[in-house]
Amino acid sequence: MKSLSKFFLTVGLVTTLAACGNGGSSSSSSALDDKANKGWPEELTLVQMPNENNPNAASMYTALRDHLSEELGIEVKEFEGGSYAVGIEALASGNLDIMLASPMSYYQANQKAGAELLVTPQVEGYEYYTAFITKKDNEEINNMEDLKGKNFAFVNAASSSGYLYPKGTLVQEFDLDPDLLEQSGYFFENVTFSEFHANSVMGVLMGDFDAAAVAIGQMDSMIQAGTIKEDDFKIIGRTQNIPDASYIIREDLPEDFKEAIREAFVSFEDEQYFEAVHNDPNARFVETEQTYYDPTIEMLDAINALEDEK
Repeated sequence: MKSLSKFFLTVGLVTTLAACGNGGSSSSSSALDDKANKGWPEELTLVQMPNENNPNAASMYTALRDHLSEELGIEVKEFEGGSYAVGIEALASGNLDIMLASPMSYYQANQKAGAELLVTPQVEGYEYYTAFITKKDNEEINNMEDLKGKNFAFVNAASSSGYLYPKGTLVQEFDLDPDLLEQSGYFFENVTFSEFHANSVMGVLMGDFDAAAVAIGQMDSMIQAGTIKEDDFKIIGRTQNIPDASYIIREDLPEDFKEAIREAFVSFEDEQYFEAVHNDPNARFVETEQTYYDPTIEMLDAINALEDEK
């Protein structure tokens, strides 16, 4: 879940979030009475984002929802969204409690709604980064410096792994002007946005691009599927590790409620869920430090990606 979403929430979801808020229906149960005495809401609203690496993951989210509901003793309403912008507005208005967020969307939510980092899925021993690739037999490109004057492909201007991180790497490594990088003739001969990681990989293979920035996970998936052969490519550079998307939460919820939610996530140990959603049955949710995204935000600032958000 490294790219910024290209999708949009449905009108139904937007309407539902706006209408439902956190008021919920009254209940006479002692459990809800206890929550009310603490100032806890009677329900929790959670939005998941589509998993571009595993579109079938959504079928497993019910297990997490049910676990949170049982641990907290309140109803948990879950929706699948697609627009971080709509989710951030819902957080700011109090109509949404928790959402899965990329570094950029967390920064926006923190600025606009004071959102806090909650938990992050952690897969031990796995590094997610963007690789700078070219064809194995391309003798003109053997290192990052050789990219100068070549035809290059990013994925999409809203993609963390396909654009923001590789652009940040280039700007910081070669002291480039971030506002000029995409201009033909400045550093690259020409820059193309392929829209999908797979398009970038195949474009390099077919000779449409001399090189491209591609998420290593996407490369691995294509190799495992037999779509491409590992020996057809060489990696000439890479970005820093890209942090996983994290769940973020409204800051104005009661502190003990936020801590209870955090503990509920951390206690979730459904191996089928983690296998389906994170491709590792041993993955788990861990508490997220509020400084987790700081290096990423510094990088985004270096490429002027935050100018419109300040």
